Amino acid sequence: MRPIGFSTGALAFGDFRRGLEIVRDNGLKAVELSALREPEVEPLMVALDELDLSGFDYVAVHAPSGMGPDGEQRVVDRLLAAKQRGWPIILHPDAVHEPSRWDVFGDCLCIENMDKRKSTGRSALELSAWFERYPDAGFCLDLGHARQCDATMTEAYFLLKQYGSRLRQIHISEVTAASKHDRLSWSSEKAFQQVARYVPEDVPIVIESVIAAGEVPAEVERVRRALTSHQAQAGSEVQQRELRTT
Repeated sequence: MRPIGFSTGALAFGDFRRGLEIVRDNGLKAVELSALREPEVEPLMVALDELDLSGFDYVAVHAPSGMGPDGEQRVVDRLLAAKQRGWPIILHPDAVHEPSRWDVFGDCLCIENMDKRKSTGRSALELSAWFERYPDAGFCLDLGHARQCDATMTEAYFLLKQYGSRLRQIHISEVTAASKHDRLSWSSEKAFQQVARYVPEDVPIVIESVIAAGEVPAEVERVRRALTSHQAQAGSEVQQRELRTT
């Protein structure tokens, strides 16, 4: 069974300790330590040695989604503590000011596709320049971003086809028209099922749905349904109908 977990920032805004506690309490095996805002990087990196990460099969760190040109080098320097542990470092390409600063992360760097607000990284074509710049980087496919940019999921298919060999993790949530992360809807479940068969079973899933702690089990179940391929889902429904008629 694929590792499934949460971003700490989705469960506890700006409080990685509380977010980590919620993920652990729900018995999940993957966690993304969120430092989405520049001031969150320092306290997270300082705390790494004291965090109890036992029991997790997968740990990643999300770099700030926005940072000033003057603060970028400080962020890079602090994130080296995560790189030393071999963890993927999820990076929004539009947040980069000086690309050479991020060369130090090598294959720990993990480029994420962007939502429609951004000026780059939204499509397979736009990401091509970034992977040329960082040939060893991995790929974080954000299914919610991909669906927001193209509701038919065609772009998500192209992203998986072109960068599937680089795929390190999946972000999943409902991304609204205002680019907010929300719990999965029935329509997003059905949309994600269209490309689920192209996601390898061993790729970790990080949920970014902004929900209360008590909603975690239900959201995990929605995510599991969303990552069941359309064909498998149809087959399961047929089997259930047959069982009800026998």
